[in-house]
This record gives sequence, structure tokens and C-alpha cells, in this order.
Amino acid sequence: MRSALSLPEVRWAGASLLAFLAALGADLLGAPPAVVVGLYVACYVLGGWEPLVEGLRALGERKLDVDLLMVVAAVAAAAIGQWFDGGLLIVIFATSGALESVMTARTRASIDALLDLAPETATVVEDDGTERTVPAAGLVAGRTVVVRPGERVPGDGTVADGVSEVDTSALTGEPVPVRTGPGDAVLAGTVNGTGVLRVRISRDAADTVVAGVAAQVERAAETKAHRQLFIERVEQRYSVLVVAATVLLLAVPLLLGAPFEETLLRAIVFMIVASPCAIVLATMPPLLAAVAVAGRRGTLVKDVTVLEALAEVDTVVLDKTGTLTTGRPQVVSVTPLGGRDADGLLALAGAAEAGSEHVLGRAVRAHALERGLDLPAAQGFAAIPGEGVRAVVGGHEVTVGRPELAGAGPVPGVAELQDAGRTAVVVLVDGVVAGVVGLADEPRPGAADALAGVRGVVGGEPEVLTGDAERPARVLADRLGLGRVRAGLLPADKVEVVRAEQARGRRVLAAGDGINDAPLLASADVGLVVSEGAGALSLEAADGVLTRDPLGQLAPLVALARRARRIARANLAFASAVIVVLVAWDLVGTLPLVVGVAGHELSTVLVCLNGLRLLVVARREDRRAGRAAAPSVAAREPERVAA
Repeated sequence: MRSALSLPEVRWAGASLLAFLAALGADLLGAPPAVVVGLYVACYVLGGWEPLVEGLRALGERKLDVDLLMVVAAVAAAAIGQWFDGGLLIVIFATSGALESVMTARTRASIDALLDLAPETATVVEDDGTERTVPAAGLVAGRTVVVRPGERVPGDGTVADGVSEVDTSALTGEPVPVRTGPGDAVLAGTVNGTGVLRVRISRDAADTVVAGVAAQVERAAETKAHRQLFIERVEQRYSVLVVAATVLLLAVPLLLGAPFEETLLRAIVFMIVASPCAIVLATMPPLLAAVAVAGRRGTLVKDVTVLEALAEVDTVVLDKTGTLTTGRPQVVSVTPLGGRDADGLLALAGAAEAGSEHVLGRAVRAHALERGLDLPAAQGFAAIPGEGVRAVVGGHEVTVGRPELAGAGPVPGVAELQDAGRTAVVVLVDGVVAGVVGLADEPRPGAADALAGVRGVVGGEPEVLTGDAERPARVLADRLGLGRVRAGLLPADKVEVVRAEQARGRRVLAAGDGINDAPLLASADVGLVVSEGAGALSLEAADGVLTRDPLGQLAPLVALARRARRIARANLAFASAVIVVLVAWDLVGTLPLVVGVAGHELSTVLVCLNGLRLLVVARREDRRAGRAAAPSVAAREPERVAA
């Protein structure tokens, strides 16, 4: 509540509502007319000044805004003594604007809490060997930087000295860190592992791959920058039509000699009943309700235009790593050699990995602990940068790492694992191969069922677009029953796939996680980012954030958007019918002012309530389905939100 009151739109709407209720109460209690009118004037000013300013600004740009028309209609009602009706109109519009602001602010705060900032500084090695910290944005080709364990590489370059493993998942989607040594290229934004690297920068900061991806995002997002709600596209012409018709309805009869008061009253009634208040509010409440429901279920949608776009999608493209899969390698096989048993081999490997920060080492140890194995204490732990780890366990030297540690000869089982798209880790005891551990980035739980749900709602086969190699991508697709896979794609290649689908008239929904998916998310009609692996660039490029069960949320999200569209269309049909009836009555016969105002306001209230009932219906469905409300991202990370 406190965060909502921090928004000026909410404060103005609340003040306008209080003034309206005070005026209504004063009128019912028989207060002097001057007091009642004064309170209504306060209601008009508090709730209507901002729409009036926006409307006049639009008028200065030769646009007739519906907010201005609403204010004019409210003032017209007051001019003929209908202060209550004009005040109710002001309060309804101010409240609708406040609700939109609250939804937008909550979503933005939650998304901001997820931002993963790129390194702002770099450690530069001077010619005399001293080190100096400088802004990463100022790096130029030819400088040498030191990248210590756990740090992000500040610029594109080539390793001059040192060996380590570099996590490139943010750029390539590959979950397993890559062994990197002298002569190997590294990219800005990737994360260094256990070794210390000296990197000679080969590109200025403005020319890095990450900067190029950002430029692709900016170009792709331009096509969506002017995306508008359907009702916003028609309200301009409709408002002009209402004003023109009102002027004609006033001028023509007067020119023909009609009585002034009767003609003026008819024109004012026409403007009130023809104003598009109910039509505009027919769309916003169901869309705002859908945004709230999506957030409760774990999807943060940036604005209501995303819901309209989601209702139109008929094609789905998905990244592999971190979207279809967990993005965290897991042990899938343990093959002992030389007479050892699987649990004994796993216990030795898990014990040796006790001090490891490598993603594979953590996976091996976690699997051993999950199996309830008693892991002996390890001594003399040492990381072998880019290769693995070594430690003394139970009086034996245990080495865990790349298959190359075993020497030149082939290790049984390694080739089979690699052919199946999995990662092989060998375990050596006192220099002798004791076994092989296989790891894989497993599909997300329920992935196959979630994809079946997407097929059922969207009506087409999802397609996988990945930067991974063909073999592991195909293995995963086969396991999930996916027939359409494109592997080895660069970010620009993914964008081309989306553009080709859009050229065929398709509406594309894309889901991904890392920086490499940012251009894809920006170019799709709707781009959704998986929060677990999202960086600042992909969060900025996306239209929404999947904070939990990303695959499981896709089908319900599209279904929710389509339900909101159906409610909006029903509201539009009802509001339009009421306007047609009232306008026809006013033009053909004599529409009493009280009937016209009552019909107009009642239709406005009804479409608002009909739109907001989606909140109640969805909550009831969630309870029946046993869904728990999604935890607030802002609540999980209060310090970052406050910052």
C-alpha cells in the first residue's frame, strides 16, 4: 500500500475520490449548494488536471486525445448542473490511470531487482608491471588486463598468460565452462573460473561482441517501440468524429432557426453519451487484471500491450540452455573401472571436489551428497586451472577433471558419453583411471508436458534455436519430442529466423535467458526472458520475465491473454451498443439528460467490473489447481530493490 501511495497518479486519484465522496455526502446531508459545488470542483481539479494537461499537449501536436474529450464531457455535464455525473466520470478515469501506474511500477521494480550488472571496472597492467583500476568502458585495443578468479572479463581479447576455465553461458548458452589458455580468445561479459588470466584487449569497448549484441537489440526493438493498444489506435479518429458531430449538431439547427437552449442541451447530451469513456475502459481493466494474474503466477509483464500481442501469437521459438534445460549440469551416470563400485568412486570424486568452484565439480559433489554417501575429508586441495582438481582423500591422491588428464590412451565410456551430447569427467586415483562420471544439462521438470500444452494453445510445433552444437541439441529435442531444431546459431542468425517467420505473417513468441538471446527477444513479437540466467541486456530487451517454471508458464500465459482479449471484445460490443442506442435516441427523439448520463455511466461501470472479474475467476481457478502465488522478486531481494 505504501509503495502504491508513492505514485503521484494514485495520490491524485485518491484525493479526487475523497473529494467526490465528500461532495456526495454533503449533498445528501443538505449542505449549502456552494459547499457541495466547491467539493465537486475540488474533485474535478484533483482528478482531471493531469488528463487535461496531457490532452492539451496532444492537441498542441495536432492530436485529439480521449482524455481531453473526457474532461470536456465532464465539464459539459457540470455546466448543465450534473455535477455528480461529471465527478463520477473524472473519478473512474483517474482510478483507471492509477491502476495502470501501480501495475507498471510493480512490474518494473520486480524486473529491476533481477538486473545483473556488467563489470564497471578493469584491472590494467601498466608497462612497468604495476596494476591500475580503470573504467571498463574506457578500454582500448592493445591494453593488457588481469582477470582474477570469479571476475567477469572486461573486454574482448586474447589470453596472453594463464590457464583457466571461462563460463561463456551468457553469450553462447553453453552450460559447461570452456578451458582457456594462451592464444585463446575471450569475450567481454564471460566469467573467469579458478585461474588468473592476463588478457590483451583486441577491440575497443565500443566494438566488443556484447556491444554489438546491444546494437542488434536496439535495432530490433525499434519495430516494437510504437506498439499501441488497439483502442488507442482508434480513439483518435473516434474523438475527432465526436467533436465534429457535436459541432454540427449545435451549429446546423441554430442556422436553421432552432431554439438555442434546446439545441445546446441536445448537443451536450450527445457529447456525453457519445464520448468513448466506456469504450476506452472496456479494454484496460481486463488487460490490467491479466497483468496482475500473470504476476501472481510468476510472469512479470512490462505493459498491457504485451498482453494484446500475446493473444495473437501463433509461433513459438525457444532457446535450449536455461530455457528447455535447467542450465545446471547434473550427474547422469557413474562408470567405475578397475574393480571399484559406483558409490565408492562417487564418494572419492565428491570428496576431492569439496573446495571446487567449478560448475561440474559442484554437480558431482551435490550428487554424492544427494545419494547420502559419507564423504571422507580431503586434504591438500588444489585447482588445476582449465583441467580439474586434485586432493588427497583417505591417503590416496585423487584427481578429477577432463579426460585428457588420463593421458593419450582412450578411456572406456568417454566417447559414448560425448556422442550422446554429455560431458565426461574422469576420476584418477594415484594416477590410475578409476572411473568416469557423465554429466548433462537435464531438461526442466515437466518440460515435455509443458511443450504439449504450448502445442495445444498456440496450435503449432515449437522450434528450438540454440548456439549449442547439433548433437546435444538433437539429443535433447528427441527426449522432449521436438521435431524442429536449429543448432550452432549466432544471435544474428536467431533474429533472421524470427524475421523469416514474421515475413510469412506469423506472430512469434520467443523465450530465452542469456545475453545471446537479447536480439531474439527484442525482434520477436513477444519476448520472454527466463530470470534465472537473465542479464541486464536480455531483461531490457524482453517484454516480460518468467520468474519460475518458465516452460510451464507459457501455455497458461497465452491462454490468459486470449481470455482477456475475449472479455475486452465483449466489453467493446456492449459499450458500443449502449452508445449507438443512446445516440440514436438523442438524434431521433428527445433523450432525457438524466437517462443519457445514467446509461453512459452505468455502461462504463459495468465494463470496468466485467474486466476486473478476471482477477476473481483466475484466483478461483488457481485455488482449484493448487497453484501457489509466485514469490515477489522484490521481496526476495529487498536490498537490491532499495538500491
